[in-house]
Amino acid sequence: MKKVEAIIRPDRLQMVQDALDQLGISGLTVTEVVGCGAQRGYTEVYRGARANISLQRKVKVEAVVQETRVDPVVDAIVSAARTGEVGDGKIFVLPVDQAIRIRTGEKGEDIVMHRVPEHWGH
Repeated sequence: MKKVEAIIRPDRLQMVQDALDQLGISGLTVTEVVGCGAQRGYTEVYRGARANISLQRKVKVEAVVQETRVDPVVDAIVSAARTGEVGDGKIFVLPVDQAIRIRTGEKGEDIVMHRVPEHWGH
């Protein structure tokens, strides 16, 4: 199993969710995050004082998938999240040694497989 973590623009979240839903990937964790990278920041004037805002608001989308599904998942995220501008984000793929469903105690890849698409974007 692999964990796919994508840091994306907040306005692209729904498109990424829809793309993953079409693949049957509905088990997601979504977190609002801030960070900096190539996009850098911007300068803002607040109450007459100049402020340098170096951390940009982003969304982190995480999904644990079977190894055979990593490439389609990454491709779906890239195509849904890409604007072509600096700040589109990054994707990280990490190994997952074990997964356990707390409710039943089940273990392994079966717990990250989804029987039917959730269609939570619609």
